[in-house]
Amino acid sequence: MTSRLSLAALLLLSAAPVFAEEAAPADAQHGSSDPEIIVTAPYARDRKLVATAVTVVQGDELQRQLRSTIGETLARQPGVSSTFFGPNASRPILRGLDAERVRVLTDGIGSFDVSNTSVDHAVAANPLLADRIEILRGPAALLFGSGAIGGVVNMRDLRIPREVPEGGPHVDASAGFGSAATERSVAGSVNVPLGGGFVAHVDGSFFESGNYRTGGFVFSEELREEAAEEGGEVAEDAQARGRLENTAARTWDVAGSLAWIGDNGANFGVAVSHLENRYGIPNGLELGHDEHHDEEHEGEHEGEEEHAHEDITLDMRQTRVDVRGAVPLGGAFKELRVRGGWADYRHDEIEDNGEIGTSFFNKSWEARIELVQANQDGWQGASGLQYFSRSFRAVGEEAYIPANETRQFGLFTLQEFDLGSVRLEGGARYEHANVKSDVIGRSRTFDSFSFSVGGSVDLGSGFRLALSGARTERAPSAEELFANGAHAATRAFEIGNPDFRKERQLGAEAVLRGRGEGWRLELSAFVNRFDNYIFLDPTGEEEDELPVFAYNQADATFWGVEVEAGVKVAQLGSTRIDVTGLLDYTRATILSGGGAVPRIPPLRMIGGIEASGGVVGGRVEIEHVTAQDRIASFETRTAAFSLVNASLSWKPFGPEAPTTLMLQANNIFDVEARRHASFLKDVAPLFGRDIRVSLRVAF
Repeated sequence: MTSRLSLAALLLLSAAPVFAEEAAPADAQHGSSDPEIIVTAPYARDRKLVATAVTVVQGDELQRQLRSTIGETLARQPGVSSTFFGPNASRPILRGLDAERVRVLTDGIGSFDVSNTSVDHAVAANPLLADRIEILRGPAALLFGSGAIGGVVNMRDLRIPREVPEGGPHVDASAGFGSAATERSVAGSVNVPLGGGFVAHVDGSFFESGNYRTGGFVFSEELREEAAEEGGEVAEDAQARGRLENTAARTWDVAGSLAWIGDNGANFGVAVSHLENRYGIPNGLELGHDEHHDEEHEGEHEGEEEHAHEDITLDMRQTRVDVRGAVPLGGAFKELRVRGGWADYRHDEIEDNGEIGTSFFNKSWEARIELVQANQDGWQGASGLQYFSRSFRAVGEEAYIPANETRQFGLFTLQEFDLGSVRLEGGARYEHANVKSDVIGRSRTFDSFSFSVGGSVDLGSGFRLALSGARTERAPSAEELFANGAHAATRAFEIGNPDFRKERQLGAEAVLRGRGEGWRLELSAFVNRFDNYIFLDPTGEEEDELPVFAYNQADATFWGVEVEAGVKVAQLGSTRIDVTGLLDYTRATILSGGGAVPRIPPLRMIGGIEASGGVVGGRVEIEHVTAQDRIASFETRTAAFSLVNASLSWKPFGPEAPTTLMLQANNIFDVEARRHASFLKDVAPLFGRDIRVSLRVAF
């Protein structure tokens, strides 16, 4: 026992490494799992015992929040916002961190796209096929690499079967309609047992939308006032209401796979998929326009793009191969797990004359090997290695980043020790990264070390307190090192710094979880101190008639709180009535007089009353987002707003059956709402009144 405790103490000097993905105990027919079991790990973990905040979205909640992008699907979860570059390009923002600090995974492996390169690039992950989405905030997400210093979003699909269907083929399908953008969507998958443990899988989805309708004015009050001063046609354009032009989209996705599932737990599967996504980018407002130079403007607001009058369309294509396998072992080790993926990605930015302005190419592959330990007297863990390779190039007038290659190799371990009422965990990660661009003749190599310690204790009366701390390191990305050119999406001339140092974070988090008869509570508080935090900083100069923003490094602090609570107020037969509440807040500062970190979401509160557990359910809620007045020097203020949403669900085959018909009314009072984290907040508000109908079936 003493030796085990000594070893535990040694292993706890580490950082939450890279979680792989394992199926938790599941419904054999529907793939659903216990929301209290976390599957984003080399082994299933009990959510209430994890030392950091974790969110699970599945079932009716996933159906209610489902949108065409992963960012908007998750935007109403605690501590989560989104980039919202219009309705078709939206990445999740976790606790004010995004891009290179948040990894978006598909079934435990990277999404292999270029969404980290620019906010107008969509994530190559299709929520329409998601069975479950898990959000890991904080340093524990480092099990997935230094690019997860801010958190991980793992979208689990059923593309590689995990079990042999009982009683013949198994079908999952969904369909939906949304009025605000005239959305139409359909998705489905089929698992067919072939005998001998083999299962064939086919899935596909289709999504199409028109230009979306906003609530209130299209353009912000600041832009309308500036346009009024200029007068003329632009003043009339600034009063636009209704649909936002050039925001239509069409997406389709198809995949096939073959898996073998053995009786002893061994399994192996291969999947091949192809995704195509064509979508428009919202136009800005042409302020400061010189009549003799129709392609010039000098507006200073975010979202006013050069050539704002042009309709730019992005045409994205990705072909991808995924593999997953596991081999059971004996003795001290439970199994060996393998996960890998490869993808060939391209997107073209098409101008309104039909010509391709810029093309982006990306080839990536990633492999993970994990050795899972058997549980021995409360001791369990996993260790492994990870390799990631990315080759990127852009061709055209907006190729502001030179061709580059990134190679990363990581070693990691995650260890947990159960002492009864006390549970300890820790992890460590070493990562070697090389980022180079032969075009400019620069190459940088970084060795990063990260570690975390944490634990939880049972306080009694249904409460458990978790504490964690971490020291993490992140190598600068190719964009941060080598950018040098005009970037229309951010309406800036961006300049990187090839001499950047590693970004370092020292963080701590406390999570109080409580659950009892008729109530639940989760309170999280976090603080992170960054050394060499990388951010875009205006220089005051102009290049190509755009303001110059240079990547800079400075110390920064992030702190905040997240609260979720629910109380049962009535029981009507099998139907339970709950009052629920959510609050989240993040405050971020560049130290040494640098002011506020840009695009940090303000305080948000969501309160609702919900009926669940019966054949008929429903929810009514109010979401209030406060004004964001704490802004960087180049930002504009964002006004407060309140949204009222309602939903009604019907389960015709009983409350336990997966088939659900849902009717929703979002933003019922059609208010004007803008997301502060969006680069386009002044020209692209959120959806106006949106009536949605969706159906999910499984048999």
